[in-house]
Amino acid sequence: MWDLASLRSSDLSLTKVIVKNLSSGTRVVLKSHYGYEVEEVKILGKERYLVAHTSDTLLLGDLNTNRLSEVAWQGSGGNEKYFFENENVCMIFNAGELTLVEYGSNDTLGSVRTEFMNPHLISVRINERHQRGMEDNKKLAYLVDIKTIAIVDLIGGYNIGTISHESRVDWLELNETGHKLLFRDRKLRLHLYDIESCTKTMILNFCSYVQWVPGSDVLVAQNRNSLCVWYNIEAPERVTMSSIRGDVIGLERGGGKTEVMVTEGVTTVAYTLDEGLIEFGTAIDDGNYTRATAFLETLEMTPETEAMWKTLSKLALEARQLHIAERCFSALGHVAKARFLHETNEIADQVSREYGGEGTDFYQVRARLAMLEKNYKLAEMIFLEQNAVEEAMDMYQELHRWDECIAVAEAKGHPALEKLRRDYYQWLMDTQQEERAGELQESQGDGLAAISLYLKAGLPAKAARLVLTREELLANTELVEHITTALIKGELYERAGDLFEKIRNPQRALECYCKGNAFMKAVELARLAFPVEVVRLEEAWGDHLVQQKQLDAAINHYIEARCSIKAIEAALGARQWKKAIYILDLQDRNTASKYYPRVAQHYASLQEYEIAEELYTKGDRTKDAIDMYTQAGRWEQAHKLAMKCMRPEDVSVLYITQAQEMEKQGKYREAERLYVTVEEPDLAITMFKKHKLYDDMIRLVGKHHPDLLSDTHLHLGKELEAEGRLQEAEYHYLEAQEWKATVNMYRSSGLWEEAYRVAKAHGGANAHKHVAYLWAKSLGGEAAVRLLNKLGLLEAAIDHAADNCSFEFAFELSRLALKHKTPEIHLRYAMYLEDEGKFEEAEAEFIRAGKPKEAVLMFVHNQDWEAAQRVAEAHDPDSVAEVLVGQARGALEEKDFQKAEGLLLRAQRPGLALNYYKEAGLWSDALRICKDYVPGQLEALQEEYEREATKKGTRGVEGLVEQARQWEQAGEYSRAVDCYLKVRDSGSSSLMEKCWMKAAELSIKFLPPQRSLEVIRAVGPQLIGIGKHNAAAELYLNLDLVKEAIDAFIEGEEWNKAKRVAKELDPRYEDYVDQHYKEFLKNQGKVDSLVGVDVIAALDLYVEQGQWDKCIETATKQNYKILHKYVALYATHLIREGGSAQALALYVQHGAPANPQNFNIYKRIFTDMVSSPGTNSAEAYHSWADLRDVLFNLCENLVKSSEANSPAHEEFETMLLIAHYYATRSAAQSIKQLETVAARLSVSLLRHTQLLPADKAFYEAGIAAQAVGWENMAFIFLNRFLDLTDAIEEGTLDALDHSDFQDTDIPFEVPLPAKQHIPEAQREEVRDWVLTVSMDQRLEQVLPRDERGAYEASLVAASTGVRALPCLITGYPILRNKIEFKRPGKAANKDNWNKFLMAIKTSHSPVCQDVLKFISQWCGGLPSTSFSFQ
Repeated sequence: MWDLASLRSSDLSLTKVIVKNLSSGTRVVLKSHYGYEVEEVKILGKERYLVAHTSDTLLLGDLNTNRLSEVAWQGSGGNEKYFFENENVCMIFNAGELTLVEYGSNDTLGSVRTEFMNPHLISVRINERHQRGMEDNKKLAYLVDIKTIAIVDLIGGYNIGTISHESRVDWLELNETGHKLLFRDRKLRLHLYDIESCTKTMILNFCSYVQWVPGSDVLVAQNRNSLCVWYNIEAPERVTMSSIRGDVIGLERGGGKTEVMVTEGVTTVAYTLDEGLIEFGTAIDDGNYTRATAFLETLEMTPETEAMWKTLSKLALEARQLHIAERCFSALGHVAKARFLHETNEIADQVSREYGGEGTDFYQVRARLAMLEKNYKLAEMIFLEQNAVEEAMDMYQELHRWDECIAVAEAKGHPALEKLRRDYYQWLMDTQQEERAGELQESQGDGLAAISLYLKAGLPAKAARLVLTREELLANTELVEHITTALIKGELYERAGDLFEKIRNPQRALECYCKGNAFMKAVELARLAFPVEVVRLEEAWGDHLVQQKQLDAAINHYIEARCSIKAIEAALGARQWKKAIYILDLQDRNTASKYYPRVAQHYASLQEYEIAEELYTKGDRTKDAIDMYTQAGRWEQAHKLAMKCMRPEDVSVLYITQAQEMEKQGKYREAERLYVTVEEPDLAITMFKKHKLYDDMIRLVGKHHPDLLSDTHLHLGKELEAEGRLQEAEYHYLEAQEWKATVNMYRSSGLWEEAYRVAKAHGGANAHKHVAYLWAKSLGGEAAVRLLNKLGLLEAAIDHAADNCSFEFAFELSRLALKHKTPEIHLRYAMYLEDEGKFEEAEAEFIRAGKPKEAVLMFVHNQDWEAAQRVAEAHDPDSVAEVLVGQARGALEEKDFQKAEGLLLRAQRPGLALNYYKEAGLWSDALRICKDYVPGQLEALQEEYEREATKKGTRGVEGLVEQARQWEQAGEYSRAVDCYLKVRDSGSSSLMEKCWMKAAELSIKFLPPQRSLEVIRAVGPQLIGIGKHNAAAELYLNLDLVKEAIDAFIEGEEWNKAKRVAKELDPRYEDYVDQHYKEFLKNQGKVDSLVGVDVIAALDLYVEQGQWDKCIETATKQNYKILHKYVALYATHLIREGGSAQALALYVQHGAPANPQNFNIYKRIFTDMVSSPGTNSAEAYHSWADLRDVLFNLCENLVKSSEANSPAHEEFETMLLIAHYYATRSAAQSIKQLETVAARLSVSLLRHTQLLPADKAFYEAGIAAQAVGWENMAFIFLNRFLDLTDAIEEGTLDALDHSDFQDTDIPFEVPLPAKQHIPEAQREEVRDWVLTVSMDQRLEQVLPRDERGAYEASLVAASTGVRALPCLITGYPILRNKIEFKRPGKAANKDNWNKFLMAIKTSHSPVCQDVLKFISQWCGGLPSTSFSFQ
């Protein structure tokens, strides 16, 4: 604790401040050196540092060391920030400027601009360790910006280093000597910067802690679970690492040891550093190399100690402590340096003993040290300064530096100069340095000797150079020939060419120039001597330049050689785009089109899109231009171009895909533009909604779907409300004009003020009142009254509460504030209770409200006469009469006229009783009451009674019938008919029938024809309506209405009667009846009956009902055309249901007509059969045989039809051949000796893969070849099968390699199978086998060839184009031993035919016999060596 006291001068100004430490009693006197008044004094920095202000200066002090400073300082309003982390200097930060003040100094140490005042981002070092030759050492490191560090020498005030880093710096610190800077970036990478060499080194990743060890240049850092220590920071790659299990929290140094403190869980563990290694660095810094040597000698040789020995050796040499340097080199194993220094030390020691002083200053020692540093000129200068010429010459001779030795001898005129030269020459010859000896002879003018030595040394180029400079040597043809031979042998062709050209041998010169790629000389020579060769040489020159990657230079040479393609390639390779365009524009379109896109790509990368578009267009690559514009975000140009060359749907797919990519990259605006460009704004709206960019979403909805804008606002309001973003939700609710939703949102969140504000602003005149009411209700009591009074809505709230049946709240409000409203609330509450049926409670409330009459009326309304009379008598006597009248009305409703009369008379209301009797038709009672109580009205009542009596007559059905009979008896037949027709009695149809028949009978007998016709037409439908069809028909027939009679019979399903009437009365209607009868049968599903009437209709009905067997059975009894129409329909149905095998059986049974409309059915059956699994076996023979027989029947029918020799006919012939191969293969698979025949058939089928599933065909061929040991073919076919399976997965065959099937008749262009035909397990087995064979490399990937030099299974020989016939047994080409059949184009290989016959004889296989039988039918019989089927 410190105490402040002040001393004032005579003018009472504050001149001195005494600061006293209350605990220790020490005092510090603070005063201004300039006599200024001390205005403000503060003790800061853990009560150690003192800060005071005067009008023009700032006083700072360290109270522990009594170091005080006063510096000039302009007041800045007290905005300064002080940092006391450094014990030697105070850092003051104000308005972006950092000022440093050293305690005890009255001048500012320095000032810099920086915005970063974190103490971890500023490092100041002030004379913290004494260094040799440096009195003051003051340096500052700070951040200029987040990625730039500046280092300043505070003594000189200049910048000594600037570090620009690629990442943000978050920590930095200088070492104590200010020579090294450590800094760490945000990626936790630790970097070391050497200020002297300006080199930056990254020394550690994931650095979580770093600190210099106090008093040394040892560095400690943590990398994850490793403690890293650099004992020699000069070798940052030498780091000592040890594992730790916690985090480093600090360093402690004292008591002769240094410890790293690490927290491991709840405990702190100390890791001790090697103090000896730390001391070594300290000794080096102190210049005590002897102590450093002694310390190193105690250590084992490790990479760390090796680095220390090297450092010590360097420093010892610099300090001329040669014995220590000798020891260092010995320790490092540098024997030569150690021996050399040992000899040097002996010389220095001897000189020191003989002459005294420092022996290291002796000239021989200094010269030897210069020699050690390889500075031989300095050693020579030292020797010559002492006139030790011999020693200098000896040094050079010992080093074999003869030139320098001779130069010294020449300079000093040494007598042994000539001897030296001879010795030098002899030494060169002895050491086989003929080149240097030749140079020596050349310099002495002996050309022939020099050339001889050059050639001996294998340097003919030097010999040639010498010859070319001397004419006399050129005349020596033998010598020249010898040199040129050596040059050519050494591949020095250009020099040989120069020599040949010099001796006028242009042919040899040109050859040498060409071989040596000296094309400039070759072209120049050719222009003079061989002009025809110039073009060829220009092209060769261009080729050479291309090989040398000098593409730019090659362009013009290609142009000169008229090699346009090479010129274009060179221009593109050299990126000479304009020159490439110039050359391309001169070429034909086919040549240039493939190069334009490459140039276009360059201009697209330069964003010169118009040029790039033009070039893409020239190269027929418009799609690439579209992609370019799309990637550049120039959607309008891309869309404009796309619409010119692409289908609109493709443009949409392209743009939508690109937009989705933009969306993934967060480029929502670009994605929006793409969606809108292809008129898909809904996708853009969905995108913005997904990423919660609601403003953009609303903008698009308003633009493209204005009718949905309100719904969208409402939807967004609900979402934002659910997320708790109420202000944003309010905006959208109000935009959707849903203020009620906004109010409810705020209500549910308890934000009543917001709800009231919204209701008042947007809800109309009364909405805010309702919200205020709900708000008050939520508060209740006095708080509710205060709120409503504040809003001026108290009375309105009471009314609103009553209106909404909140009577308890209404009573509470009226009780607290408006007592005069209480009766009104009681009345309304009573009315509510009445509506709820709580009459007793309502009675009490009516009475409390002072409205007993209302209670009486309530009971009257509910006919509780007793209660009504009780209340009336007790509280409202005037209402008793009304109660009696009401009670009388109730009695009248119950027909208790006597009781009602008594009550009305009690109520003195006889007039009401009179009226009730009249209304009930009780005229006698009415007359009685009138006579007794109102005699004045008796006469008028009697007249009224007489009028009513005259009006009364018969009513109802009986009345109508009776009236009709009366009219009939009176002869008024027309009126009688009308009455009969009016009879309607739903309970008696017989009565209605009798009346209507009577009306018809009367009309026929007595009324005119027209009238009778109308009656009959009216009666007939009515009779039909009640099910009397026969009666209606008879009436129609009475008036010759034949069609109406027929219709009546038809409606009554009296078909025989209808037919008889039509036949007898009007035959024109026979067809009419038949047609309706057919429709009736069809509607009733009576197909069997319909067959006899209309067989086609019956067949169609069978089809509709799915009775295919009956349909086909019935159709079989019809003609061939009808049969095959329904066979085709049934086959189509079966195929759709996946029953191609049943469809095939159908055609096996009924034959295959050559109807073009059936062709697709046959093709589909064929396709399904060849794609079916499990058909590669002997058991599948009958399926293949059925397919073969159907196709054979079809082809035979096609021959006889108009479709003969058409493309369809040829296609079915091919399908027949394929089916025959499959059937024959299945037959062969049943016999072991025909295994190779089956394999050959599988291979032969590959030439038809345009009709077969390619993957299945290659798999079956490969497996068959593998089974019979044809491994080359098996490998190729199964490899192709794997390629096809990959292509099916990728959806394209573009990546297939066809090289294995060149010069074969296996097609390249085949349909891509829609699915995998081989299961995954079998595909994996094939993949493993192919991989195994590939690794073994024992097979040659080549298909076997025959005597034609062609693939053995290929029908066409690639070399001649001649097509061979396929063998009927194997499908292989027949090259010799042919057996021909009667039908042209059908043949077999004799060996295969005999093999097949032999297998049949030995096995008696029925399926093989069936194959022979089919071949006999197909080929017009078997050869003479046929086999009997019997």
